[in-house]
Order: sequence, then C-alpha cells, then structure tokens
Amino acid sequence: MAKKQNTRPSRKPNSPQGQRPSKPLPGYKKGPFSWLLIISIAFTILLISNYFQGVPEIQWDQFIGHVKSGHIESVVINDMEVKGKFNPAGIESLPEGSKDSFKVFYKPDVSGERLGELLEEYNVPNRTAPPRTWLITVLNLLPFVFLVAIFYFVFLRNMRGGAGGMLMSFGRSKHKLHGKDKVKVTFNDVAGIEEAKDEVAEVIEFLKNPKKFQRLGGRIPRGVLLVGPPGCGKTLLAKAIAGEADVPFFSISGSDFVEMFVGVGASRVRDLFTQAKTNSPCIIFLDEVDAIGRKRGAGFAGGGHDEREQTLNAILVEMDGFDTNDQVIVVAATNRGDILDHALTRPGRFDRQVVVPLPDLGGRLEILKVHAKKVKMAPDANLEKLARGTPMFSGADLAAIINEAALAATMANKDSVETADLEEARDKVRWGRARTSRVIDQHEKKITAYHEAGHTIVQAMLKDADPLHKVSIIPRGPMGGATFALPERDRTIFTKRYCMALLQVCFGGRIAEELFCNDISSGAQSDINQATKIARQMVLTWGMSETLGPISYSSDQGFDENTYAYPGEKDYSDSTAQLIDKEIRSICDKAYSRAKDLIKSNRKIIEGIAQALLKYETLSSDDVELIIDGGEITKPTVADLLEVEQQKNNNSKPKAVKPKTVQEDTESKETE
Repeated sequence: MAKKQNTRPSRKPNSPQGQRPSKPLPGYKKGPFSWLLIISIAFTILLISNYFQGVPEIQWDQFIGHVKSGHIESVVINDMEVKGKFNPAGIESLPEGSKDSFKVFYKPDVSGERLGELLEEYNVPNRTAPPRTWLITVLNLLPFVFLVAIFYFVFLRNMRGGAGGMLMSFGRSKHKLHGKDKVKVTFNDVAGIEEAKDEVAEVIEFLKNPKKFQRLGGRIPRGVLLVGPPGCGKTLLAKAIAGEADVPFFSISGSDFVEMFVGVGASRVRDLFTQAKTNSPCIIFLDEVDAIGRKRGAGFAGGGHDEREQTLNAILVEMDGFDTNDQVIVVAATNRGDILDHALTRPGRFDRQVVVPLPDLGGRLEILKVHAKKVKMAPDANLEKLARGTPMFSGADLAAIINEAALAATMANKDSVETADLEEARDKVRWGRARTSRVIDQHEKKITAYHEAGHTIVQAMLKDADPLHKVSIIPRGPMGGATFALPERDRTIFTKRYCMALLQVCFGGRIAEELFCNDISSGAQSDINQATKIARQMVLTWGMSETLGPISYSSDQGFDENTYAYPGEKDYSDSTAQLIDKEIRSICDKAYSRAKDLIKSNRKIIEGIAQALLKYETLSSDDVELIIDGGEITKPTVADLLEVEQQKNNNSKPKAVKPKTVQEDTESKETE
C-alpha cells in the first residue's frame, strides 16, 4: 500500500521563513451582566474622582461672612449643600493658591429661611438645583450589584459547563479535540514498528473510503487496542492514524473519566461518544485505558457500585451500540493488556489487538534517523553502531539519547553532534551521568580497575558472549565502573551456552578481586544478583537443568482469572525445592570455576588491562584487543591533554607531549 504524502503547507505563504503566523486572540462575548458590571465600575470610579477632585468645603460662618462682604458671585442650592463661586474681590481676599469655588453644608429646617433672606438682602444670584434622588438610589443599590456580579462570575458562569466549568461541567468530557489542521503526524514520523503500521492501514482505508468495505458486506474493526511497553510509540501511532486519514482526533486518558462524584465517569463517556458521532468520521483515542478497563469481580475495589466499573460499563455499552456506518473508531493504548476485562477485548468492541513491541536493530536505526533529522549531525556520527549498542531501548529512550547528545555538543561549543556525544548520551540515559568530580581513594580505584579487568577478559575471550565495546572505571550512577558489550544482533531466545557465558562474565569481577587484590569487596553485589536471577530462570522457567529436566517450576504472579486472587503457595514439594536450590548452586559453581580458570591463564593480560584503566580510565575494544595481542597503548592520557590545553590558555608554546606507554609508566612507578 502506497504511503500518503503529507501535502498540507507547514506555514502560511506570507509568513517569514521559520516564523509561525500569530494566532488570533480568542473572542469574548459580553452579556448583560458583564455590561452591568462594567458600568458599575465606571460609575464608582467617577464618584471617587469627583470626591477627591471636588471643590473645597468652608464653614457656615465663613460663608455668611463672605456673603456680607460681597465676595460671592453666585450660588446653587441643592438639598443640604450650597455650591458657589467667588467674585474677583473674594478671590483677592482668599489665601494664595485657593480655588475660586466653594461648597457649604447647612440644615434646611434650621437655616433654610435665613439663607434665602440673606441672599436676597445682599443681592447674591441664586438658583435651586433639581433633587438628585436617582443618585442616592444608585448609591444604595451599588453594593447589591457587586454581590450579584460576584455570584454570577464565581458560580453561575461555571455552572453553565463552559471552559473551566465547576459544577455542571463534571459530566462533560475532558477530551482534547485535534482538528484536521492540527494533526500533523503521519506514518513518515513513525519508525521501528512496521508490522503495527501495516495492521492499522485497514483502519485508515476505511476512514477514507468506507463504501469500499460495505460493497462486500465487510465490517471494519470498531476498536483497535495498542499493547506494548511504555515509550514504544503507541500514542504516536494513534496520531499518525488520524493524520493519514485526515479526520478529527479525540484524545483522553483513562484517569480523566473518574472524579469524586458517582456517575461522572459514565456521563463523560456518553458525552464523548455523542460528540464523536457528531464529528464522524473521527478517531477516539483512549490513553492508559487500563485505568478504567480492569477486570471486574472480587478483585475490583468497591464491588458493583464502584465508579470505575460504572465507567467501564458505559464504554462497553457505547462501543457495542455503534452502527456499522458510524465511522467512529476507538483506538486505545495500554501497557497492561493482561489485566483488561474480557468484555472489553472481545470481538465487537476491541476486535483487533496490535502489539507495539520494543524495536529491533533495524527499527532502532530507523528511529534514530527520524530523530537525527532535527539535529545537526557530524559526518562521522555512526547511528548504526549506536543502534547496536542500545538493545531493549524504547523509542522514547532513543529520542532522549539524540536530545542529550545535542545538548552535550551545545555545551561543548561544537558545530555538530559527534559519535562521542552519542555514546556519552547513551550511557547517561541508561546508567546516569558520569561522576567525574567524585574523589576516589587510590586503593578503591585499584580494586575497581582489577574488577573491571576481570569482566573485560572474560567478555573478550568467550565466543558465546556478546562482543566487548568498552570498559571504564569512571563512576556512573550507582556503579563504580562498567564493562559495556555491543551485541551483534537482537536476541529473541537465550541458549544455554549464552546463559553460561553471561554467568562467567558476571563472576569475572569477583574472581579478579580475589586473585589480584587478595580480598573481595561489595562491588560485586549487582553481578551476584544478576547471576542468581539468570541461574534461577534457567532452572525454574527454561528447563535447562539436567537433574530437574524440562519442567516449569515458576509460579504465576498475576491474577487468577477464576478466583481473582494472587496465588499464595508454590507448585512443588519441599524436596523439589531443595533440588532446585542445589541445581542453582551447581550451575553458579560451574560458571565460577570456568571463569576462574580463564582468568588464571591470562593473569598478565589482566594486569595490563588494569594498569591501562588506572592510567586512561576508559578503554575501547580496540585498546583491549591491542593489550591482548601484546601491544602497547600510545595515546595521550587525560592529564596530558589537560596540560596541553592549559598551556594554550596561558598563551605559551605548548611543549611536545610524548605519550607514555603502559610499560614505561609502570617502570617509572617502580623506580620511584
């Protein structure tokens, strides 16, 4: 099937190169309550401004004195207030900087008649202003208006179920609608899961041309369940389906259905499917569906009235109630497909289960290429080598590696991302940042060097083990050092020879400590733990024990579908348990003995690897191979490089650095 090319423009023609067009501001419609609130606020501001910027007030006795002195030009009588203006003679009698207007308060029942007679006697023009009863009414009603406005904006507006709704919005779905123009992801952005892309191609074809399937009476799957480990691209694949089909995309997580009120989840399910049918053809994406789709029964907390069970029932009803012409497809994603209810995964609901596994070697390479397109890579950047060195990495881990490498190259002021940046980013994502500032005791550093040298020689000498990549004694995360392997291929099965080689590699560090340091340390804790797990799997699960035979003794730690309970007892007798313990010990002892013989026969090589680690701290596979062949490493040490860099910073001519060999360095130490 030919892939659809994404022909939609990424930016407007008139927009500048690399600059996204500005989005218009969202519109806001003002209702009657909004206008009332605005008018009330404006009126309050006007009253306050008039109060602070009004005319000065004088006393009644001062007013009578100005009238008798002929300083008043005119007055206006308003209820209990008299406002007037001074004539030029009155202004001259006032202090400097005073205003030419005034106001005075009086009591009409006491001095009302006297005021009129006084103004007529001294011929002061006067008039009576109309009563301002409306102003008094507004001032009295203003507090109630504010209370109504606050109640409206805090409660009533939220009860309408709009954006940010409070009460009535509980039953509304919290989905995010991505329109046709917003979904930009296509199959070109998805790599490493080709089989999953082929399986969902039928869904895209149905959304584009539904009549093609109806012609022969076929029915497209109503639901597609994406199952796989976290970070493998389930959500990205769902977006790519919507992008390829060019239809709306409703996305919501399983936890968004459940709230504190009973029945809210079921109501949101009905609201979501109603809106989806209105916008059909479309896709509904339920992320982390296991939050509401767990198996019902005794293990379901709350019984039949549990909120999650009511939500699951609503989903079951809505999916089974679809018509064949609805053109609404439900895509769900989970990493716990084993705990989903059988009614949810039966044919007619989630008809098809698409497994989205961890990418293989080719898939990892394609994923790295997709993410590397956004980063400026150096010509020597080897993505194929990085893909080989990242077994069991998910797509999210690979994206994080590219991003960390770009950040590291930026901090180092490099022009592009190099192979060294990619390897450092891989180690950082898997094991943590290198702790270069940690001060390590020389004795402890020596033990770590011999420990890693023991791992290295066993890893390099055994044909059944993965090829050696590098070894380092730089602390990283919880580890004091590490030996890295570079698998040539992805392993889907573990052979007995490979398992025995893994056990010998695990024990190599402890054996080297015992032979070269005359002591053992706690640094082999993780190695012993890993070796024990491998040996236990060989005996209990994989049937690799000659004594016990091909019988599985591992107990299922999941739910029992009949009792909905965890198994509490082992499935074998006490005598068999003793045989299991004895066989696990026998396998570990055999691997330990073989690794010890190998290390004893290569003591000189291990000594050379340990001394090189103490000098260079990190050795590549080529360096180790050179030591095994009897050669000497001649590259400069970290101290030599720092010395040259310091000389450059001091603007002095750098001295020629003659790199010391491991043998010369050892002889100089012995001379001292």
